[in-house]
Amino acid sequence: MKPTGIDTNCVVLHGHVYKPPVFSHQNHEVEFYSFSMIVSRLSGAADQMNVIAPKGLLEQVSWLERDDELTVRGEVRTFNNRSGVGNRLVISVFAKELVMEQGEDENQLLLTGTLCKQPSVRSTPLGRSICDMILAVNRRYGRADYLPCIAWGSLAHRCGEMQVGTPLCLEGRLQSRTYTKNMGDYSEERMAFEVSIMNLMDAKRDLCVAASCMGK
Repeated sequence: MKPTGIDTNCVVLHGHVYKPPVFSHQNHEVEFYSFSMIVSRLSGAADQMNVIAPKGLLEQVSWLERDDELTVRGEVRTFNNRSGVGNRLVISVFAKELVMEQGEDENQLLLTGTLCKQPSVRSTPLGRSICDMILAVNRRYGRADYLPCIAWGSLAHRCGEMQVGTPLCLEGRLQSRTYTKNMGDYSEERMAFEVSIMNLMDAKRDLCVAASCMGK
């Protein structure tokens, strides 16, 4: 199910460059480069984020080197990898602003969208409730990003009662996790990305649009 209109999609990351930019692709004569950065959590764990940025934006910060401290503001984007190599769903941060500055690591995400798959509530081996769902976030030109989301505890049960087509407004973070994929003759370690929901906001989308995760 595709939502209608343009949804809110804004993410702010602050961390350190892990892998410097390499050429990714070209679109409408604009070159895009990808790089990864490490963003630490308060728990001490760290997430590895993939970032896509146009060449001109990178030139404004004199390119990037490993361990450079950086703030990225932009949107979460998804596309299906049909190459047969790696994960099918690729999730990246599309950078709209890059700022070389110092500060505490940060990972803030503000989304509005439409629930497009029935939520599934389950329990972890330790007995904690977790809800898996997918949020469709509409962007311009009739395209949409489909983001896997998780919620924990009482929030998981609240999400589990929702139905497909429900409009959602949420605050959270984009996080990474590694898992082992059984390839038959061998096992391969892969990385997946998901939105960890921290707070559900009022379903009225104008409240979300008025809120600012962009620090402006």
